[in-house]
Amino acid sequence: MKTVAFVPIKLNNQRTPGKNIKKFDDGSSLITVFLRNLIKVKSFDDVYVFCSNPKIKEYIVPGVKYLERPVYLDTQEATPQDIMGEFIKRIDADIYAVCHCTSPFVSVEHFEECVAATKSSEYDSSFTAEKLQHLMWTDKNEPLNFDPTNVPRTQDLPVYYNEVSAAYVFKKEVYEKYKRRIGIKPHITEVSGVECVDIDYPEDFEIANAIYMSMIKGGK
Repeated sequence: MKTVAFVPIKLNNQRTPGKNIKKFDDGSSLITVFLRNLIKVKSFDDVYVFCSNPKIKEYIVPGVKYLERPVYLDTQEATPQDIMGEFIKRIDADIYAVCHCTSPFVSVEHFEECVAATKSSEYDSSFTAEKLQHLMWTDKNEPLNFDPTNVPRTQDLPVYYNEVSAAYVFKKEVYEKYKRRIGIKPHITEVSGVECVDIDYPEDFEIANAIYMSMIKGGK
């Protein structure tokens, strides 16, 4: 089954301008660090960067292909479904993996797990997610998952999962039928620790930079 990964990139981010090419203290950009890891995933037949600006090619590592996308996909009105639909229309595959460089520390093994699960007959898709077992409250100041008169141990709380955007892997027919990246029989690939880092705001990048530089010093 042909499996293609693509990294959707825009350079005009609103919350953290230029974050996808922002550099860590060693001079490596976020997208470059992510691609160095992604290219190690043996289950991917091809890896693309899907971006409207050819400038991104300066940051692409050997083995990764560049595919130019329409500028309208950089607007606030464009949806993830629009981006996926345009890519799928142009690149044929049996399985697609939408990978976001804003979660740069997910392991190669967990990417492999996502693909293996999706290739099986048991699941139609897979995604990376963080397991949550916390005492949670709603924005109405009400407890979400526990009785405040009888507070349980956190390990006894119901389990929730928070999506980590490193990988959404799905069979082609999932998009064709449901127009989405998660099907009706998804496998959750559980990630933890630094793998759960997600960069949205400038302070998130500073945290990621500290982790990345620590990993370099540790030889990882």
